[in-house]
Amino acid sequence: MSMKQKRTSARRTVRRASRTTRRTAHPVRPAAIEPVANHPDPYVSVIIPAMNEAQTIAKVIASARAVHPRCEVIVIVNGSADRTAELAQSAGAYVITYEQPLGHDVGRSRGAEAAKGEILLFTDGDMVIPAVRLRPFVEAVGHGADIALNHYSGPVRSTVPHPVVLSKYALNLLLSRPDLRGCSMTAVPHAISRRALEQLGSAVLSRPPLAHARAVLEGLQVQTVDEVPVGKLNAVRRKVGREDPLQHVIVQDHLAAVQLLLERRGSRAGLSDGIRRRELVR
Repeated sequence: MSMKQKRTSARRTVRRASRTTRRTAHPVRPAAIEPVANHPDPYVSVIIPAMNEAQTIAKVIASARAVHPRCEVIVIVNGSADRTAELAQSAGAYVITYEQPLGHDVGRSRGAEAAKGEILLFTDGDMVIPAVRLRPFVEAVGHGADIALNHYSGPVRSTVPHPVVLSKYALNLLLSRPDLRGCSMTAVPHAISRRALEQLGSAVLSRPPLAHARAVLEGLQVQTVDEVPVGKLNAVRRKVGREDPLQHVIVQDHLAAVQLLLERRGSRAGLSDGIRRRELVR
């Protein structure tokens, strides 16, 4: 057989094989995409208050959902003028919507009321925190803690420390928990047990320093877990003149916690008066 005949025969063989392949091949159907949804029997409830967080809410929900296979995500959208609620629903979260702002941290209480999990994890809609940084809080509660706090005390090296930072340190000192330093339920992320929720109630969660004080006073297991530097993630808040209205709210909540402490432990918060002979002072 000549070279030309060999090439012609080879081309015929290829064409026959091609026709056979076309006849026997079946179209490949794309795999169906399962809609993302909350677990029907959640072990972890992630609670996310949000107001005008359309830029971040989808990523926040994705991170939250990855903390545990049995997870529900609850987003409390309050006072939003953007697509936060719509995007949260598209991401499979259970969305509770209020047209007007609820006020600082009230969304935590509302989310806790709706939560079905044994562990409640709190974060914010403007902070995209990877799931790997959130899981230690869930694991700590799963291993026996009632309150698992962010091991973040805030900046203390400045010449004049922030009043909120000072309030956190002072409250923990008065509670005889100097080991907690400036760590508090004021900061996210933090997690609480179902036991803690039932003992404290959901309403007090809207005043985190008060909830923090009650948890310590009532013997719940409060511990720090991992440090998430939320100071770098927090959005800069608008000030009225030179004042930060939210700062006053948080400091007042700490004062309410101190008042509760004095009511339960006495005028010296249970601390010793040393060897003072006050009866001799006129």
